[in-house]
Amino acid sequence: MNELRDLFEGLVADTDAVFLFSPSMSNFEALGEADGTVVVVGPENTVDADEFVELPIDFTDLEGRIRFGIEGALDQELIEEGDEVVCVSDFMNGTANTVARIQTNEFSPSGVYDLFVNSRAEPGVVRDVFEVAVELGKKGQKGKPVGALFVVGDAGKVMNKSRPLSYNPFEKSHVHVGDPIVNVMLKEFSRLDGAFVISDAGKIVSAYRYLEPSAEGVDIPKGLGARHMAGGAITRDTNATAIVLSESDGLVRAFKGGELVMEIDPEEY
Repeated sequence: MNELRDLFEGLVADTDAVFLFSPSMSNFEALGEADGTVVVVGPENTVDADEFVELPIDFTDLEGRIRFGIEGALDQELIEEGDEVVCVSDFMNGTANTVARIQTNEFSPSGVYDLFVNSRAEPGVVRDVFEVAVELGKKGQKGKPVGALFVVGDAGKVMNKSRPLSYNPFEKSHVHVGDPIVNVMLKEFSRLDGAFVISDAGKIVSAYRYLEPSAEGVDIPKGLGARHMAGGAITRDTNATAIVLSESDGLVRAFKGGELVMEIDPEEY
């Protein structure tokens, strides 16, 4: 414990907060006397920390974890924009494998925290759909840019506010997003018109749906077309989340409550 305290003494000096990602009790106790706030980020608050950001999914990349933790702490007002923080991540055998000192404004808000934490659908389902959209954005379909619209959650209401454009290939199936074989199917069908509708639990309810909610009052950035307008409108009228891949600029955007909540470049994700 003394060695750990000595190791971090200079690094945490004059910082506003220390972020511990899925920490062991020994690491948490060792840094408990650090100046500033100690924020624990993980699936569960196993160390009974006062400041805690729940990590609903296991981000495979460290940057994703850090981004989520910082946005969650900002949302809960545990830290402020511009604060300088130290991020300590445990990966192997309970030891601190990665330590980074950063300023929170190095991570411009992406909406990733709100997207996963406050969506009706299960966080893992949102993640799986999001990753399909990102991969499509990176690779396209047969090397060509494609657009796609995924509506996740509140599937019953979404189906009632849409109509089929063609035969639904998932009508009698029980396949779920996240299955590698199913994801290949989604990518193949993405080149055709219409939205995918996915349940809270990840079941693919339909493809080729034409969304019919009124676009009146939906405010989307200039330059975005009908696909984004439909995504914004359906989330205003239901509790669904819409994830849209733009064919024109290749960006992935998410809508909730009729508003744009996230925009990322797949090549930078």
